[in-house]
Amino acid sequence: MQRTLKPAAPPSRLSPGALTTLSRSAVPAFALLVYGTMPQPLHPVFLAPDHFLRPGRWLLVGLAVVLALPIGWAGRRPLPVLGLLLGEAFVARTFGMRSWPLFLAADVLVFHIAVGCTRRVAAGALVGVLTGWALMATAFVPVGKAFTVLTGPSSTLAVAAAAGWILGSWIRLRQDHADALRAQAAISAVQAERLRIARELHDLVAHHIGAIAIRAGAAKRVIATQPDGAREALGVIETTSRETLTGLRHLLGALREPDPGGGSAADGHEQARLGPDSRSLAPAPGLADLERLVASTADAGVRVDVRWSGQRRPLATEVELSAYRIVQESVTNVLRHADARLCRVSVDYGTHELAIEIVDDGGGRATRQPGSGYGIAGMRERVGLLHGRFSSGPRPEGGFRVAARLPI
Repeated sequence: MQRTLKPAAPPSRLSPGALTTLSRSAVPAFALLVYGTMPQPLHPVFLAPDHFLRPGRWLLVGLAVVLALPIGWAGRRPLPVLGLLLGEAFVARTFGMRSWPLFLAADVLVFHIAVGCTRRVAAGALVGVLTGWALMATAFVPVGKAFTVLTGPSSTLAVAAAAGWILGSWIRLRQDHADALRAQAAISAVQAERLRIARELHDLVAHHIGAIAIRAGAAKRVIATQPDGAREALGVIETTSRETLTGLRHLLGALREPDPGGGSAADGHEQARLGPDSRSLAPAPGLADLERLVASTADAGVRVDVRWSGQRRPLATEVELSAYRIVQESVTNVLRHADARLCRVSVDYGTHELAIEIVDDGGGRATRQPGSGYGIAGMRERVGLLHGRFSSGPRPEGGFRVAARLPI
């Protein structure tokens, strides 16, 4: 059975609720970091001439908590929180506080934005952080020393922001690539299922409708002179029509009903459900049903000789079904195109593969060129799904030959 390669799992994406919980739980730790980095005492706050406010310890604790509160909304509103952090960094720098904890939090937000937002938004966040850092670093130093400050130890914050943006962008690219692989796998699964349904419909309808057409033509020719023969042909038409309707009902039931095992339709299930009023599964046809196929073909005017070799034994369902469908489609082509009287089917049970060969003595080659129509293509697809070998074409001595080897 064909195996589908699954794409590698991308880095897990946290849900909005988990991000909110994580960001809010980080508020106390960040507030403690801000308070721990505050100089004691702060620069006095100028209120009026000869009047200064010197903050006390508890006021500093409250200020640290206020500065840390925006982190609690970073999971849902990263861009506004980033803007608040840059504004807080400016205020902290103005009053002599250390602004690097705020820029460190901003660097983490740049990483988060790069992972969850578009490239343009992530690039804007990085430019905003780097610009804010450069302004803060050079705001209170002489112009001549600006370059020294920008290349000094504080440049680590700028490097961290760039590293966060690069890492977040790389993770985002991996996520996008994984999403594309999953979408492609879903499309491939849908296409594979459509092909499977098309093959089943073709094999089911083409064989039975071909037999019906042949018997109807025979009944039309003898209805006036041989009413008993016409009546027999009509009986075969009735039986074949009912079988066709039953098969279509099974296939449509499989399309309408969900897989009871929880698997997807593209997993290669070759069993079809009965109608809505049935509780059992319809077994897929296999090599054991060839006798019934031979009998129906004989009624249509072509004798089919089945030859078995090797040790007959039950095989995997997909092998049994594919082998049956290949024989069915080949016999159908003999009925419709070959103008043959004899068709020989050889089934050889080998140790590692099942060999099937269908040959006829017909001469209708014009409409049976290799690769024409959907029948040959469908058989080749079935064999390819099982990693087998398939060949078909006219025989030098006359007639047509179809051969398939299926691994078992």
